[in-house]
Amino acid sequence: MKKIQAGYLGQEAAKRIRDMIRKGTLKKGERVLEASMCQTMGVSRTPLREALRILNSEGLIELIPNKGAYVAQPSLKDIEEMFYVMSILEGICARVCVEKMNDTGMKRLDDLYRKLEEHCQAEDREKYMAVNHSFHTLVQELAGNKVLSEVINGLRQKILLYRYRQIYQPRRLEESMQEHSDLQQAFRQRNPEAAEKSMKQHLARQFYALKSVYSEASGSSDSAPSRIKCR
Repeated sequence: MKKIQAGYLGQEAAKRIRDMIRKGTLKKGERVLEASMCQTMGVSRTPLREALRILNSEGLIELIPNKGAYVAQPSLKDIEEMFYVMSILEGICARVCVEKMNDTGMKRLDDLYRKLEEHCQAEDREKYMAVNHSFHTLVQELAGNKVLSEVINGLRQKILLYRYRQIYQPRRLEESMQEHSDLQQAFRQRNPEAAEKSMKQHLARQFYALKSVYSEASGSSDSAPSRIKCR
């Protein structure tokens, strides 16, 4: 692994560990061995511990006194609640985005939407999700609400890991693209109600896809109704 250069070592180390969790290099419940991680990334214990505190605040790492740091094991209920709150927040963002958006903002969304189409057609999920992140961030930016952005930013990193996991479910990539198509149509029509509804549906369907991942892993056939509604 490439060594981390001097600079924002704690933040960069947090990014590296976050990626390792997302890719499954570090698995749920696994202990983060400080000495090994420091050697791998070429940092001292001080920035590594800063990184672990950052990830702890994001809910990705559990810091257990006298035991160490472990990759968090959130329950499906915990994840559902995160998606539920995020669907409300991002739905509001989509509505306000439409109400405030000018032609320049619309062009920026169109440019990202075209990139989503390209990566979907190429079945490149990694690039698709990177642009997807930029798309959602831009909607948030165009909404222009500082307090709303601060609240969303606190939840975004927590939910990002699970957004990546759900995109690898069968047909999920094509479904996600259709959801973005519906959302983009609402933006182009300058329809705030439709934009909010489409964004909420998008988040709800992400959770449904993720729920099937957890059900398969546990061998569960849990059919309990979700509080997140598509319609």
